[in-house]
Amino acid sequence: MAGDEIRYLPLENLHNQAGARFGAFAGWNMPLTYPAGVMKEHLHTREHAGLFDISHMKLFEISGKDTSALLNKACPLDAGSLAISQSKYTLLLNEAAGIIDDLIVTRLGDDRFMVVANAGNASEDEAHLRNMAKGFAVEIDPLDRVFLALQGPDAWAALSRAGIETGSLLFMHGIEPRENWFMTRSGYTGEDGFEVGLPEKDARELVGKLLEDDRVMWVGLAARDSLRLEAGLCLHGNDITPDTNPVDAGLMWAIPKEIRASGKFVGADALRAILANGPLRKRVGLKAEGRQPVRAGAALVDAGGNAAGQVTSGGFGPSTGFPVAMGYVTAPLAANGTQVFADVRGAKVPLTVHSLPFVPHRYRKG
Repeated sequence: MAGDEIRYLPLENLHNQAGARFGAFAGWNMPLTYPAGVMKEHLHTREHAGLFDISHMKLFEISGKDTSALLNKACPLDAGSLAISQSKYTLLLNEAAGIIDDLIVTRLGDDRFMVVANAGNASEDEAHLRNMAKGFAVEIDPLDRVFLALQGPDAWAALSRAGIETGSLLFMHGIEPRENWFMTRSGYTGEDGFEVGLPEKDARELVGKLLEDDRVMWVGLAARDSLRLEAGLCLHGNDITPDTNPVDAGLMWAIPKEIRASGKFVGADALRAILANGPLRKRVGLKAEGRQPVRAGAALVDAGGNAAGQVTSGGFGPSTGFPVAMGYVTAPLAANGTQVFADVRGAKVPLTVHSLPFVPHRYRKG
């Protein structure tokens, strides 16, 4: 994307008709909220089904006989061990084991995979993968798709009513239900839900059918952020960055043990050294006392006033009923119940280290 050019969603006119309030995010003009407001949008998703336009994110189809080898080099992943239709959360790492992006990779065939990348990183991810693919027999195809997420306990029923059956699809699995469609049972809210990439014409038809259902409402980026924060899910650029490694970030669960030990991925040596030495800081949940949210960027200190870390995401949790945050604290302060203090415009706001997630995940795993 050149300069500061703003990109627009293919369905922008539908969001305008729905009364969306827009704002810039990752170079895109995105719906932040709708007339119901962030609190109602958030709670409706937890109780029924929220419809999100996530077309700012990018789908890449990677195919060819060396696709597994390329993915195994780019990510701490054993792509060849994934079953057909299985999805895997993984990380694109640099040589220092810093997180360039977090991805979801789905195996669609023996030598064909779908990769979902974050909006602000899509161009960099594509360039990184193409550079790494030199000498590999692979094709990397960025897809032109509308990308929708339907999240919440009624998501499956609403899709069924719209003519899309999801019954056999389990959490972190993906299929191609129709030509040029890609659908996974996954999401960014902690709820059961689906993400669907499809052509614009089909997307408009699907949105129309879904919104005929009282259980479904449009939900904007603001509630998406509060939902993922309550669920303890990382936002790239905030909670994870190229200066963050998977050990400090608490994301080693995403890396199979045998890959940690012997994988030949970019950043492998650096990651093993970090593992051997142990983390200097850890990503934790943070619960603020009172009703005042503590926002990203706030510095943290310990009881003695010594530097202790930084808040990376923060806001009010509509489902928890109290302010929630995530951030990094020095390793000795990472135990649940430890008190730290955030500097908010010169005032010291007490925070308690809290387990993640703040609300239980409700994925359909079986």
